[in-house]
Amino acid sequence: MTPDELADRLEDAADRLGPAVGRRVVHTAELGRGMIRANATGRPGPNVITGRYRSSWEVTARRIPYGAQCTIGTNAPQGRRLEFGFWDMTDSIGRHFYQPPYPHVGPAVPRMETLLRDQMRAAVEEVLS
Repeated sequence: MTPDELADRLEDAADRLGPAVGRRVVHTAELGRGMIRANATGRPGPNVITGRYRSSWEVTARRIPYGAQCTIGTNAPQGRRLEFGFWDMTDSIGRHFYQPPYPHVGPAVPRMETLLRDQMRAAVEEVLS
């Protein structure tokens, strides 16, 4: 391979890397949302009563110049309370509450990190093949 051919190949790979990374970041976020939802389906995570909380988890993706940015989250008011619990909280009329944490996001994060690393490796291999 001549230096000019190599330069052309690398330039082509650079043009294709952003979209490949973007697709894989969004895919990883969707899988991460699935992991969180699965963890929010009973102990050790929170129990399902109506399913409304579990279905409130969303992925928001935004394309950026060489990939994508994704946020996985919920606007449900009980999200933080379920994940982290609270100790001896008193409301405005004097009632005392205690709720242990039911982690469902935290346990999914290491699996998402591993998956994202594998997806980035696969994106580079895809554009260089």
